[in-house]
Amino acid sequence: MFEKIEPKTLEGNVFSRIGTQWMLITAGTKDCCNTMTASWGGLGVLWGKPVATVYIRPQRYTLEFVEREERFTLSFFGEEYRKALTLCGTKSGREIDKIKECSFTVETENGAPYFAEAELVLVCRKAYWQDMDPTHFLDPELDAKWYPERDYHRIFIGEIEQVLKKV
Repeated sequence: MFEKIEPKTLEGNVFSRIGTQWMLITAGTKDCCNTMTASWGGLGVLWGKPVATVYIRPQRYTLEFVEREERFTLSFFGEEYRKALTLCGTKSGREIDKIKECSFTVETENGAPYFAEAELVLVCRKAYWQDMDPTHFLDPELDAKWYPERDYHRIFIGEIEQVLKKV
């Protein structure tokens, strides 16, 4: 069971939540969705609203779902789900049913899918997207290190419409 909380009351270190705990980016419908593990992203305030920023490489199957849908979710889990998050970050939804493989239960909020097993869920409405432009790197070592395949991320900024916290 989840309770809705205000984004301003969100507790926990965002760097730990995203960079260490990881999160699942999910989009689609209750019956047809895809998810991927992410350890890059951000939370903050933009345009006077609470927002989440996510980065998705072009080859990721989840990108098709995020592009198509109005909303996406970010789900955060306890350490007991590390194996499932690893699977969701290393296998493609084109090849296996990751949700079934992880025994996740799909729920929806504002039409956006998330997982009942999560501890915290951010429901985001897309507000902006942009592809990373390699000509804008001020440090060429970043480009060389992170993009040897030239597969630059698509950046999505979503307004956080709901924060669901497990009770």
